[in-house]
Amino acid sequence: MNVRAAARQTFSSLAIPNYRKFFFGQTTSLIGTWMQTTAQSWLVFTLTHSATDIGFVVALQTLPVLLLGPYGGVIADRVDKRRLMIVLQSAMGVQAAILAVLSILHVVTYLDVCLLAVVLGLNNCFENPSRQAFVLEMVGKDHLRNAVSLNSTMNNVARAVGPAVAGLVIAAVGEGWCFALNAASFIAVVASLVAMEPSSLHPSVPTVRAKGQLGEGFRYVARTPGLAIPLVMMALVGMLAFEFQVTLPIVAGTVFHGSSAVYGVLLAAMGCGAIIGGLWTAARGKTGVRAMIRASLIFAAFMCFAALSPVLAVELIALALVGFASVSFLSMANSTLQLSTDPQMRGRVMALWAVAFLGSTPIGGPVIGWITSEAGARVGLGVGAMSCLVAAGIGYAAIRRLRARDAVLREMHQIEPSDNFAD
Repeated sequence: MNVRAAARQTFSSLAIPNYRKFFFGQTTSLIGTWMQTTAQSWLVFTLTHSATDIGFVVALQTLPVLLLGPYGGVIADRVDKRRLMIVLQSAMGVQAAILAVLSILHVVTYLDVCLLAVVLGLNNCFENPSRQAFVLEMVGKDHLRNAVSLNSTMNNVARAVGPAVAGLVIAAVGEGWCFALNAASFIAVVASLVAMEPSSLHPSVPTVRAKGQLGEGFRYVARTPGLAIPLVMMALVGMLAFEFQVTLPIVAGTVFHGSSAVYGVLLAAMGCGAIIGGLWTAARGKTGVRAMIRASLIFAAFMCFAALSPVLAVELIALALVGFASVSFLSMANSTLQLSTDPQMRGRVMALWAVAFLGSTPIGGPVIGWITSEAGARVGLGVGAMSCLVAAGIGYAAIRRLRARDAVLREMHQIEPSDNFAD
């Protein structure tokens, strides 16, 4: 009976039909996406043999999110998110199909990969905030934290399966077929969105178009510590710790002298740990800055373990732990932001989340790529660990400063306690 109750709690949001359709459709698509991510990094490595070039492609793919991501959030607050996602997911399938044709015909160049990375990044500017904010419209507030954690689990199931399949496909028939399978996988998520029952959704009232809405989003976050602090922590960790697309191909190829299959196994190990972390967070995870600080410290410790692992077997264990910690941190941060945000501002806030997580990569990708090229993949992982420690320190210092301020103001009988965001 206890097992059944735990299972119901862990998977409670899947009882909602619309979310269940989305979950399985998105899982299929994400497996394809991770196949493409794995194949793209390996393709660039085979074309250039340079970690810096891998980092540059990752940067190009995420630079549009940094530059235009906040405006994507404005659009998400104005429109029907489901319809927008149908269009954008279809466009992502076309991008993958073009890359597949170029690769299968053996005419793909490094410049082609760079240009198509920019196209995908432009799409992500608008798709990511819409998808993040759409979760609440599918499940409601009561199931939001569970759904966010299951989304992270979904992503990491794909992280475990996609790279492993990609490694086999690359070895058997080449990178191009990974891109082709990814293009086909978008059919599943588009079909799930089309098949939803609109009357069962809980859409936010669209924001009427007006001047100054972009700046309004920035001001809203700036005056809300429960949003600003998690975003700053996420930006730092996202910039330097989540650069696994850059570091792991080099870990596989130079540290352990392996092939694409070893790279796939490394990503699969991290994905397996992340699946466990996502399920644990779905059942028992918490929200708030204090929870994020703890998760960031654990993330740092496991990143250090991965940086120092002497042999491949130990590295696989370390990366599984890294996966566990990384998805816990991400889920806590995402849930903290969504539960603390006014519905009318959710698209803009989640766009800033995308900027913090993905948009920081144009800076972090080349930096970690350069560090990895000059000092080795182990140092690149170590820098990521340090970023987690610094983020935890920033969160802790912010809590202390706000509590001290509130204590002074309370003594002056001006305010009530306001540090609930730290719970």
